[in-house]
Amino acid sequence: MINEIRYQFASASVANRFLNELKHWSKADVQAKLFKASNSVSVSYEYELGKFDYTCSDLDDLASQHEGTEI
Repeated sequence: MINEIRYQFASASVANRFLNELKHWSKADVQAKLFKASNSVSVSYEYELGKFDYTCSDLDDLASQHEGTEI
């Protein structure tokens, strides 16, 4: 199943830092791109049904480090 989460940041430069960090992220295989505005990022990833998925929590933690919020 595919999960998609969107995050908003204070500025485009912070959103790009988050985006670049996800390109080299070792915790999970995610696809990320700018979403609608230059300060928003959309992240999608595939997970297996029936197993607990830590990816969403890890993404929230990473976004929080960049002062981002889920939208």
